[in-house]
Amino acid sequence: MEDPVPVAAGVHMIAIYVCAVLAVYAALRVSIERNTMRKLPFLNVVSFAVTGIIALLLPHPLTILAAAAFFVGSTFESNAIASTWSGGMKGNG
Repeated sequence: MEDPVPVAAGVHMIAIYVCAVLAVYAALRVSIERNTMRKLPFLNVVSFAVTGIIALLLPHPLTILAAAAFFVGSTFESNAIASTWSGGMKGNG
């Protein structure tokens, strides 16, 4: 019997390796950086790279939905963290 999910090969593997290298580099920067405001862009890069890896590794329509949900959720999370650190919403009074 054939495997129902084709194995990623060739150009797809190069894209997965690039995403993985970027994710590892950004994760190292997040763990090493002392300034919280400088950590946030690298935290976004980690989220985007993980989303790319999910979408490239599992070529199935539901995987695209899972990657999109992860991407949207991590974007909301990053925006909430950035908004909190920058002072949040200002009152009108």
